[in-house]
Amino acid sequence: MIEVIIEMFSYTFIVRAMIVGFLVSLCAALLGVSLVLKKYSMIGDGLSHVGFGALSIAFSLNTLPFFQTYFKLDPLIFSIAIVIFIAFLLLRTGERSKLASDSAIALVSTGSLTIGVLFVSLTTGMNTDVCNTLFGTILAMSINDVRLSIALSVTVLTLFIIFYHKIFAITFDESFSKATGVKVNKYNMLLALLTALTIVLGMRIMGTLLISSLLVFPSLTAMRLCKTFRSVTITSALISIFCFMFGIILSYCYKTPAGASVVGVHIILFILFSIIDSIRRRVVLR
Repeated sequence: MIEVIIEMFSYTFIVRAMIVGFLVSLCAALLGVSLVLKKYSMIGDGLSHVGFGALSIAFSLNTLPFFQTYFKLDPLIFSIAIVIFIAFLLLRTGERSKLASDSAIALVSTGSLTIGVLFVSLTTGMNTDVCNTLFGTILAMSINDVRLSIALSVTVLTLFIIFYHKIFAITFDESFSKATGVKVNKYNMLLALLTALTIVLGMRIMGTLLISSLLVFPSLTAMRLCKTFRSVTITSALISIFCFMFGIILSYCYKTPAGASVVGVHIILFILFSIIDSIRRRVVLR
């Protein structure tokens, strides 16, 4: 096993994927606890579809003569801007509109996929870039993507740590937080911003179809055995990092897709923790 790991790290593209994946997994796990407890877990799936639509538009526009000559879009930066805007829009819709938040997410999700597919079909067709966006690939990370991902991931982690107590407060009781003077809307916006950044950064490796699993699985798995917010958050982060690293190793050894391998490890660990929790409950009842 050690020889396999040493061999893996001799490849530059795997080192890049490991660095970005480690940071994204950590960010997603920390944010996922609040999103799951606030019943916003599906926002990750919706924003990932928005990311697919934005990347598809960027790839398509870059094939046109005008954009190739005068203004070539950076797909990652373009996607980050669009996803952040939609994240804020979804949050505002849930607060002020008669449209339920889950319905708004469903509309945005399907609409973004539709727009992405239409742009692709009218320009480039289903090429390698689009397939990589849907299913993810560790080959897609350029050195510039890695640098941007590291900078943004560090920003996400720093902001989460600084505002940890505020995020904790709005997660469990928004009404009480408002009464004590906490600017709930401000911190909900911060949570949406951090989630949007994490989703876009992880799409290159995990793909549009699987990135939301990094938000949901670690926290749900940790909640099987842990009962406090802090213990769930810490355990969720450790689970997410372990599953990503082990999933990439399995992907390398058995030539399976990286994203699916990582999620497969998450599923196995969730089942294992659920069984342990069930056994523990039976022992306590006795």
